[in-house]
Amino acid sequence: MKLGMIVTQTDPETVFNALRLALYSLEQGDEVRIFLSGRGVEIDSIVDAKFDVKSQAQKVLDAGGQFFACGACLELRNSEGSEICPLSTLKDHYEIVKNSDRLVSV
Repeated sequence: MKLGMIVTQTDPETVFNALRLALYSLEQGDEVRIFLSGRGVEIDSIVDAKFDVKSQAQKVLDAGGQFFACGACLELRNSEGSEICPLSTLKDHYEIVKNSDRLVSV
């Protein structure tokens, strides 16, 4: 299965659980692509004692998941992105939506 995820928020528990699903899907042999949009591009700055979002995101990367981040959203935040939050385009967002068998938005 090709799982596409759209993350548009920074609530630690919600983002952590979305990443748990992404990791589980990868462990099942699925392809996972995650597009960060709006506040979702702030994923690197989510800090919470109960929900270690950065560590979970790194696990997703290490398992073969791919992250993409809205370039305009990064620019609005004066950010150049990062490994977990790489600069991407609207075309990438479109391709994830178009080519996914299932799409999850959080």
